[in-house]
Order: sequence, then C-alpha cells, then structure tokens
Amino acid sequence: MAKPNVINLNDLFGTDEGDILESSDVGIKEVYLYKLIPFRNHPFKLYEGQRLQDMIESIKEHGVITPIIVRPMAVQEEQYEILSGHNRANAAKIVGLEKIPAVIKEGLTDEEAMLIVTETNLIQRSFADLSHSERARVLVEHYNAIKHQGKKIDLINEIETLSNTDNFNENSDSSQLATKGRTDAKVGENYNLSKDTVARYLKIDALIKELKSRLDKEEIPFIAAVNLSFLKVDEQNIIEEILKEKNFKVDMKKAEILKSFSQGRNLNYDKAHEVLSGKYFDKPKKAKSFKLKPKLVSKYFNENQTQKEIEEIIENALEIYFSKKDEIE
Repeated sequence: MAKPNVINLNDLFGTDEGDILESSDVGIKEVYLYKLIPFRNHPFKLYEGQRLQDMIESIKEHGVITPIIVRPMAVQEEQYEILSGHNRANAAKIVGLEKIPAVIKEGLTDEEAMLIVTETNLIQRSFADLSHSERARVLVEHYNAIKHQGKKIDLINEIETLSNTDNFNENSDSSQLATKGRTDAKVGENYNLSKDTVARYLKIDALIKELKSRLDKEEIPFIAAVNLSFLKVDEQNIIEEILKEKNFKVDMKKAEILKSFSQGRNLNYDKAHEVLSGKYFDKPKKAKSFKLKPKLVSKYFNENQTQKEIEEIIENALEIYFSKKDEIE
C-alpha cells in the first residue's frame, strides 16, 4: 500500500523542520479506558456513521495498534486526558475493550497539549475532511507554535513520529481512521492555501462556538462568517440570540453591514435585528437635495422673497412644465 502524503503545516507557514525525535524514546503502557477523559473543549467532532463503523470493525480484528497520546491528570484519581486518539478510545469502548496502548506525555503546558490535539487530527485526516471551525483551530495552534519556534517545532516533529506516519501499513491505526472506498488519491490529496485564506481562518477561530457551528452546517457563508468574526463577543452573542429566535438567514451583505456598525461602535440588538431581518435594506432612500446657484436666484427672484415663497413658485413652475410635457408626449 502506498505511503500517504501527510500534510505538513511547517511547509504552509514556510518553516524548517528540526530533527525528528526517535519514537524509541517514548514509553508506551496499557491504560484502562475508564481512566481516560476527553480533552477539555475538544475542537474536533467524533466520527459517526460509516466512518465510526469502519474503525470499530478494524479494532475488532486488529485491536488498537497505534497508541493514543495522553497526559496525566490529578495523581490521586489516576486519570489521563486524551490528546490524540479520541476516536480510537471511543471505538474501543464500543468494541468492549478494557485497556488500550497509550503514550503518556509528562509536563506539557496547556498550549503544547492543544498543539498535539490539533496536529494529530491534521496528520490522521485529510485537511479537506475537516470542518471550517476545525481547520481554523488547527491553523491557529500551528501559527502560534511557529511564532514561538524552538521546543514546539520539535513537538510537532515528535507528533508526526508518534502518529506512525513513516510506518503506514494496512494494519495501522491510520488505516483504521480511513473510510471504506477511500482511494489513495483522496488520502494524498494536496491543497493550496493562500496567505489571505490562512488569515481568514485565523479570524474564523474568533467566532463564538454557536456561530462556528452555523458555519460548519453551511447556515452562514464562509466570507460572511469572516466578517462576523470582527464583532465583539457580546455582539456575536446578540447575533446568535436573534438567529436562534427568528431563524433569519445571514448573507455577505448583511454581515458587512453588521461589521461596519460594530466598527462604528453602533451595533445593538435593534440594529442587528433590523439588518438580519432585511428591513434595513427596505428603507426608502433619502430624496436628493440641491441648492440653486445665487446667480440663478437673483435672476428670477428678488431679495424680499422668502425661501417658502421661492419653493412654491418653483413647484408650480415644475407642475406646469411636466403637465405640458405629458400633453406633447
């Protein structure tokens, strides 16, 4: 079986890889499933449907081959937080296993733990398989890691080793993560992201979770979501409250107006409702106003006439002009 083309975000951000850490330095032990807890605020959705069933069948036949990655929680409780392998752990529970192999990472910061969560998801899946919010989280975490360089680049390299990407075979967990009928072409699908696209995804991550969910469900267009990400958190909550109550649709034009109100510090519930309902765009346009040139005024009117008298004369003259025009036509 051909080795899959693993997406490398170091290339995307224009960075160089350090030396890959040797997997032999990593200790693996069997961990009871009941001692595992999900990563807090886990940004990735668990597999469902056929994809989950494929993994269950593979684990029934081969067991969990590639270890999950965890970090210890409170010592007295002997619990471990899952950093990589939420789907493997879930499928193993369904199968009825008691223990699964795990790599235990000690002394990680929360930022480093999140980096493992995002990087391993990107390694195990195609970037195209991720939802918009998942792509945003991956890019943000990697972007932050690149800014700090050093240790975190080494951590990214170690993650790739732990994920067994250099030893891909039909019995690996990478194949357990693949869906039936998935061709090598799709697994190795290449993608190109412009700097503008990366910047948009970095902004998308600033959305509240409810609006991210609407984006993932295609209830909000991508560019519209980018514009909404410029709103402050309390303003985004207002938008979500209105959408939940009224089920209005959000398009790019509405999102642009909401963004402009926010930037002008003039966005509140009433204005947001007016925009989202579409009433804002139904307002009659203001009548054009103009001023007569002083030379024209002095030619036809004397200085003793008031503005009201001048307006009445002009109105009567226009009525006569247009009535004669209609008769001619």
